[in-house]
Amino acid sequence: MLKFERITIKKNERGLLLRNGDFERVLHSGRHWLFAGLDKLRVETFALEQPAFTHGLAEYLMAREPAVVEAEFLRVNLGESEAGLRSENGVLVEILAPGTRRLYWKGLVDVQVQVVDLHQGAELPAALVARLAQLRKPSDGVLKVQVPAGQCALLSMDGKLERLLPAGVYAFWKYGRSISVELVDLRLQAVEVSGQDIMTRDKVGLRLNLSATYRYTDVLQAFAQLQKPAEHLYRELQFALRAAVGTRTLDELLENKAVIDEVVGAHMAAKLERFGMLLESVGVKDIVLPGEMKSILTQVVQAEKQAQANVIRRREETAATRSLLNTAKVMEDNPVALRMKELETLERVAERIDKISVFGGLDQVLNGLVKMR
Repeated sequence: MLKFERITIKKNERGLLLRNGDFERVLHSGRHWLFAGLDKLRVETFALEQPAFTHGLAEYLMAREPAVVEAEFLRVNLGESEAGLRSENGVLVEILAPGTRRLYWKGLVDVQVQVVDLHQGAELPAALVARLAQLRKPSDGVLKVQVPAGQCALLSMDGKLERLLPAGVYAFWKYGRSISVELVDLRLQAVEVSGQDIMTRDKVGLRLNLSATYRYTDVLQAFAQLQKPAEHLYRELQFALRAAVGTRTLDELLENKAVIDEVVGAHMAAKLERFGMLLESVGVKDIVLPGEMKSILTQVVQAEKQAQANVIRRREETAATRSLLNTAKVMEDNPVALRMKELETLERVAERIDKISVFGGLDQVLNGLVKMR
């Protein structure tokens, strides 16, 4: 019995004719009368807007149907050291990993694959870095790095520090490599060493807070010798602070607080120079005494101020007594001065009295108030 089937393929489609499950041929757009006979026919259609051919027969077609592949598909067969840049209608849409084997339908979408030899270097050229922005999603095979202004980046490849990246945008192939990037701030940075409990030479416990600023003079030198330069700086500041406080008494520290800054600065200058770091400034923000020591120190200060006040008071009393003695000597030898003193005294008394009745004249008042003999 003769049996025919009619199949219609749209203009934006391709059809895959399978007879009894085996590939027979590719059907283009149009109407097709297919002789079935006793066989079982099946036609699978594919929209050309999605050019990737991900069917299970892809490997068979590449191996056994080279003519069909040449006529209908773009074939991609990347080696172990090759990556592919797939573009559709001139727009980059995908990064193909090494070893990729794929087929893409020809026809509606212009698919192009640029093969890149990964042995040429890990860094992508600037033109390709700019094209990466066209990707719908970031590629797992590319590490994109953006270094802001005022910073740099340390590029490490396969565990080895390679070079320093200045501000800019970079991209590197990750295939077959282990690549890492660490951003480093080149601007002046601050570090706080807080809550350091240190005992002075005379066994007084103090709590100190230190503030410092630093910057890198040679980033490669710093990170080549130190795993974490900022942590190394923090520890050295702790050691320097203990050396400055632990070798001095409380009185010495209170009399000259700047000695801590000087000792810490000198210690850090010697320690950091060979690590490509520079301490710009350092200073003690707070010195906190224990509660009982605060009370004792307050009493000492009060006693010192009281003694100073007593000295000043006695000095003033001595000066006043000496002035009175000099005045008495002058009046003893000078009647006019004595008379003026009497008038001055009368004036002071009169200022305190609202009403005065005088009998016998002014001389009687003066004689009654002041008698010098």
